[in-house]
Amino acid sequence: MKICVPVEVNEGLDSKPFGHFGSAPMFVVCDLESKEISTINNGDLGHEHGKCQPIKALSGNVVDAVVVGGIGQGAIVKLNSMGIKVYRAQGETIGENLNLLKENKLQEFPTNHTCSHDGCGHH
Repeated sequence: MKICVPVEVNEGLDSKPFGHFGSAPMFVVCDLESKEISTINNGDLGHEHGKCQPIKALSGNVVDAVVVGGIGQGAIVKLNSMGIKVYRAQGETIGENLNLLKENKLQEFPTNHTCSHDGCGHH
């Protein structure tokens, strides 16, 4: 299972999940089986608000889930339509969030979620 976490600074499993999917400078992808960690630069960073194209942002990389602090409804719907689950980050680091995910303690964002910009770090 490949988990994608948007970040501002890549510090491996110690990276802090970024507050919003579409405006994150890069994504850290963790393969839970091989324990491999890779980084993808956000290929859609300059998109208009509300027009995030997750597959373009991920530069065509296939992932199974996204763990993020905040995300807009359009991106959730697009990711879900590609079979990608979107979870709300709870831990301080990627490592903590991966452990929470393995324990089924992360909540999936509902497809009707709206980003109110309160506390999600979206600019």
